[in-house]
Amino acid sequence: MIICRTPFRISFFGGGTDYPAWYKNHGGAVLATTIDKYCYLTCRHLPPFFEHRIRIVYRRIETCNTVDDIRHPVVRAVLKHLDFQRGLELHHDGDLPARSGMGSSSAFSVGLLQALHALSGRLRSKMQLALDAIHIEQEVIGETVGSQDQVMAAFGGLRYVQFHTDGKITADPLPLPPERLAELHTHLMLFYTGIPRTASDVARTYVGNIEAHRRCLHEMRRQVEESIDILVGGMDIRAFGKLMHEAWLAKRSLSKHVSPPEVDTLYEAARAAGALGGKLTGAGGGGFLVLFVPPKQQPNVRQALNSLLHVPFALESSGSQIMVYEPGVDYREVEQCEAGPRMAPAKELARAV
Repeated sequence: MIICRTPFRISFFGGGTDYPAWYKNHGGAVLATTIDKYCYLTCRHLPPFFEHRIRIVYRRIETCNTVDDIRHPVVRAVLKHLDFQRGLELHHDGDLPARSGMGSSSAFSVGLLQALHALSGRLRSKMQLALDAIHIEQEVIGETVGSQDQVMAAFGGLRYVQFHTDGKITADPLPLPPERLAELHTHLMLFYTGIPRTASDVARTYVGNIEAHRRCLHEMRRQVEESIDILVGGMDIRAFGKLMHEAWLAKRSLSKHVSPPEVDTLYEAARAAGALGGKLTGAGGGGFLVLFVPPKQQPNVRQALNSLLHVPFALESSGSQIMVYEPGVDYREVEQCEAGPRMAPAKELARAV
């Protein structure tokens, strides 16, 4: 039995510059952090006593005999990428809903790679996990997604992630004293809008013509550097919140789909109640709204957004981790035996008894 825990993330600045169509020509960067909300994946080698070889439990339950029969695109792609030949049982649980802008899809991809490597007795570096997840999502499945979520899920922490024109990615932790990190955390609030969205659908509305947004994306890249100067330089923390507001206005200009009217209404209500800035946490369209609010104003903001679910959270710094490692019984001799008859399916065994 393998249990893998992979964190979700909040992106503050630079989202949009992490798409390969942009950064391979201009470079890009983001400032983001992971939080104590996780994707959990439990897997084991499925014993050869069943009529199926693969069982996958998520919002659906799939039972099948070949990888090609799997409906879940990421599971199918990852098993093919790893040339996984053994029987498999896989269960997914998440602290936050899917399609909510918290990097849940990439947390799943990274966690699945981590778990299956562990199940096969292998270790992979955090960067290799991130790069493999990027390859799976962008090139194998063909999703219109950026490259920050996979990196953040693998590494964890508050990080300055840079995307270089040669395709290289660096993920540097931000060197903040604990009290400064705590100050940032106490000014952040997270609310669930309840509006589902698919990141690739929103991103597709502007990534396809990304060069038309050159001025905006260069400004968003510059805001990453300014935000780091604010945090590391010991400036008034409220400047970070005000910069978040400027960044959100820039992000909204990429496409009308980034911030639908109902989100605009919620954001303005929060601002009127004391929030200095904020943003939707992913590509936009819905999901979670993160706000920068001075602690004294937070009761007012909670009241102004009382129709939404307020989600308390803490920052985390571990990234994707194997929490339980118990490989269990090795059934390969049974699975690969060619000399004798195959193990009878469970129904036949029951009839025999």
